[in-house]
Amino acid sequence: METSNQKKQHISISTILFVIAIIFFASTLRTPLTGVGPIISYIREGLGISNVLAGFLTTIPLLSFAVVSPFAPRTARALGMEHTLFYSVILLTLGIVLRSLGTTFFLIVGTILIGVAIAFGNVLIPGFFKLKYPTQTGLLTGIYTVAMNVSAGIALGISQPIASNSLFGWQGSLASSIILTFITLIVWIPLLRGEKVDLSSLSTTNGAHENKKLWKSSLAWAIAFTMGFQSLLFYCSTTWLPEILISQGFSPDNAGWMTSIMQYSQIPMTFLIPIFAEKLNSQRSIVWMFTIFYLAGFSGIYFGITDLAALWMICLGLAGGASFGLCMMLFILRTKTAYEASQISGFAQSVGYLLAAIGPVLFGYLHDATNSWSSPNLLFIVVSILLFIFAFISSKKAYL
Repeated sequence: METSNQKKQHISISTILFVIAIIFFASTLRTPLTGVGPIISYIREGLGISNVLAGFLTTIPLLSFAVVSPFAPRTARALGMEHTLFYSVILLTLGIVLRSLGTTFFLIVGTILIGVAIAFGNVLIPGFFKLKYPTQTGLLTGIYTVAMNVSAGIALGISQPIASNSLFGWQGSLASSIILTFITLIVWIPLLRGEKVDLSSLSTTNGAHENKKLWKSSLAWAIAFTMGFQSLLFYCSTTWLPEILISQGFSPDNAGWMTSIMQYSQIPMTFLIPIFAEKLNSQRSIVWMFTIFYLAGFSGIYFGITDLAALWMICLGLAGGASFGLCMMLFILRTKTAYEASQISGFAQSVGYLLAAIGPVLFGYLHDATNSWSSPNLLFIVVSILLFIFAFISSKKAYL
């Protein structure tokens, strides 16, 4: 008969293995994406493709997220959470291999597969946490988002040095993230063999509830637009802020450093906000906080106060980390079951990433149309206010 101490030790070991698996899984969700930006010129020159097609490499995954996200919960219900996420990493590995073969066709096909695979992780992880450790969702979400952001920052830093090495080239740089997917597959195996919960049994009704149209729910739309405007600010910031800073007198290197400051300033908030959000009845105080940071950062850039550029980047990083952490928790806090969490996650991320995919193109169009960064900078402020409105609605204690 198993003693209480043995049981505690067993639970402790299984929890540690779960956390390790989640950390490595999170590391695969951003590195194949963030590692592309710094080596776009290498890819363009190596394949002889246009700037439009090269720029589209960052848009394809977002469109894949939008298309695939609604289908992820049903797939997980049929195959199980653990197996669906495991298969998504296999698909991600295949996409990375194809993308690195050195032809335009496989570059596009591989990028599409990468977007599809990552969409499953994006959608299912909040429900997975609610399924396995319902009382520790805030802590797990914090660990997950920190791992994602740290690995994304590392990919930003190492992709160009790898691409510039004649031994590896841009193909080797794109392929480098496969190391993380192989490790993830290995550490995920214990989860496939461990105790599982039937996801369908966690739905409040059998068929009717599953088929309920989330687009009829005002709360679901508020969460979706919160996710969308948060994502739009993130992708537009990472895409265009370096160019904006260069136009204000920064060298390309210094502009890159400013972007790095913003990226790493997200990390404390991505860990702390999910933990705090879980303990609060209403998360509106968090919404006020990150809105103030957004408005301070974007206003400083809009008015060209370059002496305090590092401060504006820190403000934007803190705001981005807090808003992303809250978005992940809204899927959990506004639902009662793991399947519901996956449903709203799929719906919100489908709408959100479609909006995010439009953002960088719109900002670029405004710049070209006005021959100035003034209108795009002002749009940052307008979107921050829109994010505040929908996040404020979403943060009231209520359930879908």
